[in-house]
Amino acid sequence: MIKLLLKLTAVTAALAIAFSAAGPVDAKKDGKEKRGTLVQVDAVKIEPMVQTMPIIGRLVARQAGVVASRIEAPVAVVKVDVGDYVKKNEVLAVLVSDRLKWERELKAAKVAESKAKIATAKAKLALAKQELRRLGRLRKSPAFSQARFEDKRLDVTSYQTSVAEAEAQLRSARANLRMAEVDLRYTLIRAPYNGVVTVRHTIAGAYLKEGQPVVTLVSDEDLEFEADVPSNRISGLVSGVEVDFELEDKTRHRATVRAVVPEENPRTRTRIVRFVPAFNGTDMRFAANQTATLHLPIGKKRMVVTVHKDAVVNSRGNQIVFVVEKRRARARKVHLGEAVGGRFEVLSGLEVGEMVVVRGNERLRDGKRVRIDGASGGKSGGGTRGRTGGGS
Repeated sequence: MIKLLLKLTAVTAALAIAFSAAGPVDAKKDGKEKRGTLVQVDAVKIEPMVQTMPIIGRLVARQAGVVASRIEAPVAVVKVDVGDYVKKNEVLAVLVSDRLKWERELKAAKVAESKAKIATAKAKLALAKQELRRLGRLRKSPAFSQARFEDKRLDVTSYQTSVAEAEAQLRSARANLRMAEVDLRYTLIRAPYNGVVTVRHTIAGAYLKEGQPVVTLVSDEDLEFEADVPSNRISGLVSGVEVDFELEDKTRHRATVRAVVPEENPRTRTRIVRFVPAFNGTDMRFAANQTATLHLPIGKKRMVVTVHKDAVVNSRGNQIVFVVEKRRARARKVHLGEAVGGRFEVLSGLEVGEMVVVRGNERLRDGKRVRIDGASGGKSGGGTRGRTGGGS
C-alpha cells in the first residue's frame, strides 16, 4: 500500500512539472494566434489599359564618335585609357609643341616688324605734309615753284599709300599670329563632351596627321531609345506620344516620341522611331546599344480592374488571392487577364477597393488572422460594388 502511494505521488509530480513547462508555450502560441501574421496589403483598383505589342529596341547615344587630331604633329603623351570617364574640355592627349612655339614667336616678330613699318611710313607722311604746307604758304612768293609743289603733293600721296600698305601687312601678320596660336592650342586634344573612352587609337611617339583619330568617345548621359517599328503600326506614333518600355531589370519607364525617320527597310518593312526616355527608379548603368523592350500600343484604351502581381498565389493549378476581411485572410479563386505593368487584369473574383495581401501570403491559410504592416486604416472588408467579369 505504501509503495502504491509513493508511485502515485511520483506520477502526480511529473505531470505537474510537464503541465507547468507546456503552459507558457501554449500561451505563446495563443498570443501569436491572437496577434496574427504580419502582412502587407494593396487595394484592388480600376486602371486604364491599352493592348500592346512588344518590340525590341536599343539605347543609342546622341553624342558618340571619334575625337581626331586637328594638326599634324607627334604624340607626346596620351592621358586616358579605355573605360576612363572624362568631362568636357578635359585633356585627352598632348602633342609635341616645340616647333609650333617657335613658329608663334616668329609670327609675333612679324607683327612687331609691321608695327615698326607703319610708324616709319606715318613719320614720312607727316614730314611730306609739313613740307607741302610750307610750299603752299610760298605760293604768292617769287621763290614759289609749281613743279616742286606738285612733286611734294605726289610724295604725300605715295606716303599715304605706304601707310595703308603697312597697316595691311600688320593685319596679315596678326592673322598669322592667331593661326599659330590656334595650332599651338590644338596640341592639347580635349574632350568635346562628357563621356567614356571606348577605343584608344594612338600611343605616345606616334605621328598624327590632321584628322587622324586619337580616341573614340561615347556619352552615356544623353541617350535616346530607338526601335524598328512595323510600318503598319506607325500611324499612331506622332511627336509627343508617350509609350512604355522595359529594361532588363524589369523596371518600366516612359518615353516620348521625338521623331519618325521617313525611311523604310524594304526587307523588314519597318521604320526607325526615336524616343526620348525618362529614367526613374533604377540603379542600372546605361550603355549605348543596350536592349530594351518597347510596349507599343495597338488597341484602344479601356478601364479594367487590376490586382498587384505579388498578390497572386498559384495553388494546385488555381490562381488564389488572399483578401483581408475583418482581420482575417480569406482565400479566393480569381480569373486573370493580361498584365498591366506590375499588375494583372482581373476578369472575375475580386471587387474594386478590396485589400489583398501582397507580402506574407506565402504561408497563409484560409481564415488565418493577419496584422497589416504600417496601416491603421483602409478598407479591409468587401466592397459594395459588384464583382468584375460577370461576378456573382
